Amino acid sequence: QVQLVESGGGSVQAGGSLRLSCAASGYRYSSDMSMAWFRQAPGKEREGVAVIDSGGATSYLDSVKGRFTISKDNAKNTLYLQMNSLKPEDTAMYYCAAPFATGKLVRPFAVIQYYYWGQGTQVTVSS
Repeated sequence: QVQLVESGGGSVQAGGSLRLSCAASGYRYSSDMSMAWFRQAPGKEREGVAVIDSGGATSYLDSVKGRFTISKDNAKNTLYLQMNSLKPEDTAMYYCAAPFATGKLVRPFAVIQYYYWGQGTQVTVSS
């Protein structure tokens, strides 16, 4: 059974930092697999925040570029999201996601590209 478990969320003031982690188990965390962080605020659609592909190349939502950094530790089967200079508009439930199989994703920021999801970790940023 595949499990993705997020941790590291919390409440911070604007300008603060948080580091999210996503521990993967139940399948071989493949270095050939893309992984992503999504977020969903109340009343809004889930949106892709950051993606890291099999080669380690990263992509970001425009609004988080320069503030967020996605990374992975294949030895620990763990995905990370370092979030700096947080803003109130970053407040959301954050999810890590993995596709069903390896290979290049056609639309890496699309929810439909991902099969496995964690339960989410809440990030709240106050002004």
